[in-house]
Amino acid sequence: MSFNILITDDSLSMRAVIRKVITLSGIPVAECFEAANGRQALEILSQHWVDVIISDINMPEMNGMELLKELKQDHLFQEIPVIIVSTEGNRERIEEAERMGAQGFLKKPFVPEELRTELYRILGLTEEGTYQDDSESCDF
Repeated sequence: MSFNILITDDSLSMRAVIRKVITLSGIPVAECFEAANGRQALEILSQHWVDVIISDINMPEMNGMELLKELKQDHLFQEIPVIIVSTEGNRERIEEAERMGAQGFLKKPFVPEELRTELYRILGLTEEGTYQDDSESCDF
C-alpha cells in the first residue's frame, strides 16, 4: 500500500527537507503534493485524495490553524490526519492545534526520526515500514 502525502509550508526549503525525510524514512509514497499555504492545500485536496497532511502554522493567505478549521468543517476532509510542524511550540499552541484536530505536532527544527515516528504512527506502519495487517481481527 502506498500513501499520498500533502506538505503545506510557505518555505520551499522546508518542503524539500520534509520530502527528503519522507523519502529516507522508507514510507511507501504514491504521490507527494506540495502547497505554499492552506488555500493551495485546499485546491490540491479538491482534485486529489491524500492520506496525511503535514502543515506549518505560519503561512500567508491561509495559515495552518485556518486550514485545520476548514478541514474539520468539510465532511470529506475531516478525517484526514494532520501533523503540524512549526516553530511555535508552546503548550497552549499545541493544545489548540490538538483541539482543532491535529493528530501530531513537531517543533522546528525537528530531528528526522521524529517526523518518521509520527508518520509511522499515524499511517499505521510497523517499525519495519510495512502496513499493519488487521485482517485476522475482522468480523467479516
